[in-house]
Formats: sequence, structure tokens, C-alpha cells
Amino acid sequence: MRLYESSEQVEAAFYDAFERADMDAMREVWANDKGICCIHPGGERLDGVAAVMDSWAGILSGGPILRVRLSHRRVRVSGDLAVHTLRENLYVESALRGVALVTNVYRRSESGWQMVLHHAAPDPNPPDIEPPAPGGVH
Repeated sequence: MRLYESSEQVEAAFYDAFERADMDAMREVWANDKGICCIHPGGERLDGVAAVMDSWAGILSGGPILRVRLSHRRVRVSGDLAVHTLRENLYVESALRGVALVTNVYRRSESGWQMVLHHAAPDPNPPDIEPPAPGGVH
């Protein structure tokens, strides 16, 4: 298991796993805790490891098709919790296909920082975003 030393590091690993459609890497970023939660855009709340991992397995099963460019990120850390709010700008090839408003929550434990919540919803008023630069996330 990989040890993430900051919430920023585990967030980068989350989006890297998402872009590469790497389910093993996706499992590493999430806490192995019955209290984890994920809400995909337009979806129901998914609670617990099995439900969250099953949802990601379905999403990532098609292979890598999305590029994600993050913007408007704000990070708030209080003790062992970090809350990141941001926009996910989702591209297929070079075309912007959607923008989601996102809250990611990370918790620090003896195992380092891990994700405990991912909540994404369609942005009703997305800002203009430039096409992503070659080279991946961020």
C-alpha cells in the first residue's frame, strides 16, 4: 500500500488513477473504511468500500477515455481532515465534455492521507476553460 504524505499527493494519485482507468491505483487512494462515501454526478450516495469500489470498477471498465483538468481548487486542512473543493473539467480527446463541481475529503491516519469522500455534481454555469495541455492531469 502506498503512503501519501499530503492531501494534495493523494488527490493527484486519485485523478491519475481516474485518467488511466487503473482500478488497483484507485483502491489505493481510498480508505478501507465502511464510512467512505461517493456521489457521482446525477447518482445516488454510495456508502462503504464495496459500493464505492464497485462504482469505480464500472466507470473505469471502459479504459482510459477522459482527461481531467482541475481548476478553481481550494484546500482547507483542519487537523487530520482536508477538504478540497474544485472543478473537474472533463475532456474526451481535446473537446470539453463537462464540468463538475467537486468536494473531495481526505483523512490522515497511520497509513497516511486517504480519500473518504468524493462528491461531484454537474456545474450549472461552467467558466470558460482552455483546452488541456498535453501531458495529463493538472
